[in-house]
Amino acid sequence: MILVRENELVEWGIEVGEFIKPPAFLLLRGPLGSGKSVLARSIAQGVGVKGPVTSPTFNLLVTYPSLRGYQIVHVDLYRLSDPNDLWELGWEDLGARDQIVMIEWPERAGIFLPRDRWEIRLGFVDDDELVRTILLEKHGDPASIPGLPSSAT
Repeated sequence: MILVRENELVEWGIEVGEFIKPPAFLLLRGPLGSGKSVLARSIAQGVGVKGPVTSPTFNLLVTYPSLRGYQIVHVDLYRLSDPNDLWELGWEDLGARDQIVMIEWPERAGIFLPRDRWEIRLGFVDDDELVRTILLEKHGDPASIPGLPSSAT
């Protein structure tokens, strides 16, 4: 587990973005206000997305080009009421060779989550609302992300 302040969360996200290679699925978990969107923007910045990266809360999915030739797909499933609605978003096409897919509120996808993925769990520290916890979990056999802290399991 890693403890960071918000500015350090931004720095950590940029570093993840600098090292990650497609295809990759990053599932961003945590309560409201824990920094999922901040982290997604930071990772996109590290990958080389120029311009604003906004949370796709209303359209659920936004794709950005990066300077490294990758597509960054930012998905926010907060408003998804039924996992079967994922197919209307083109869910089956996500994770192409040139894509890095970041999913906020992945628990709403139910059984349709990709097998090979990284999960980044953000949380609050009880006695300091400005400090976040980061827990990184590896599921299946996703591509390694060089430079990630040794806490990655």
